[in-house]
Amino acid sequence: MTILGGLGGKRGPGGDGVGTTAARGGAGGATYVTERDFEREVLRSELPVLVEFTADWCEPCKAIAPEVDAFAHEMQGKAKVVKIDIDKSPIISQQLRVQSVPTFMVIAEGRIQNAVVGAIRRKKMQELIEPFLPRAAGALKAPELAQLLGTGEVAAVDTRDPAAYGRAHIPRAVNIPIEQIESRLAELHMMQGQPVLYCRSGDKTKEMSEKLTEQGLPVAYLEGGMLAWEADGFAVQR
Repeated sequence: MTILGGLGGKRGPGGDGVGTTAARGGAGGATYVTERDFEREVLRSELPVLVEFTADWCEPCKAIAPEVDAFAHEMQGKAKVVKIDIDKSPIISQQLRVQSVPTFMVIAEGRIQNAVVGAIRRKKMQELIEPFLPRAAGALKAPELAQLLGTGEVAAVDTRDPAAYGRAHIPRAVNIPIEQIESRLAELHMMQGQPVLYCRSGDKTKEMSEKLTEQGLPVAYLEGGMLAWEADGFAVQR
């Protein structure tokens, strides 16, 4: 995969060969990977990996270091965030055709899945890694729900109280408060399309979805709830 030069500093002078994993980065922050442990820590990782190619002399890399470490902390248990110093790991950098730093790559299932050159913020890091994060059973993201609603394959079920539903809800959503779901399962299964539950933030409907799935009645839910729907800019009905 060819990575074209772009934002950030250019490659500096030759490196000092293969080193050992550096104990850099704060607690829970991004750790350094070298040529010795690249295969184990990145290619064989069960979790998706966001790799930042960096260098000690790279000023843009230094500027975004707190963002990278903070994102690594957020992703603990979901994804790995690591750094590779191009001067200490020149072979990897050359094989992956890294031409400037910082360069970010997403590696999942042993392959490069995406890449971007230049200094980026946490929101962009999230966008890069998001498609490869483990997903809970039955979870749908807002864009996925919007697409399925458009084709009529699913029906949205607002589980908030009637007052919240009245203020704003997903267009054509049916209101069944969360405490009534288990007593109104027949209504769910009579809907035109698979029911997708949503609440304010997604937490309550995630728990309900898991509970019903354990009972043999799998029901999907909107990840992030109404907050995610509105944050992504989708229309609401009032």
